[in-house]
Amino acid sequence: MQYTGSCHCGQVQFEADLDIKQLISCNCSICSRKGSLLAFTDLEHFKLVKGEDNLQDYQFNTHTIHHLFCKTCGIGAFGRGKKPGGPEMVAINARCLENFDFSAVPVVHYDGKSL
Repeated sequence: MQYTGSCHCGQVQFEADLDIKQLISCNCSICSRKGSLLAFTDLEHFKLVKGEDNLQDYQFNTHTIHHLFCKTCGIGAFGRGKKPGGPEMVAINARCLENFDFSAVPVVHYDGKSL
C-alpha cells in the first residue's frame, strides 16, 4: 500500500510502498528515547519527495544506520541502513505516516539494547 509521511513541520516529506503487518518497538538507546514504531521497506520502495537538504544525519556505535531527522523541527521520520546480507532498507517511523492507524497493527518488541 502506498503511504505518505512527513516530519512535523513538513519540510521533509516522503512516499513509501509498505505492507505493514506489524510494527517494531526497539528498546535500544535511541529508539526508546524517540518512541518510534518502525515499519521497514526496501530502498526502491521509498521516495523522498521533499527535504533532502533539510535532513541531518546522526550515527553512533557501529555507524551502520543513518538516523535522519529534520533540521527544523527535529523529528526523525525515517532512517536508512542495510539489511543483513547488504541490501539497503529504510526504517520508517509509522507515527509519521499520514492517515495510518498504528494502533490497529500488532507491535513486536525488539531487544536492541542487548546488541
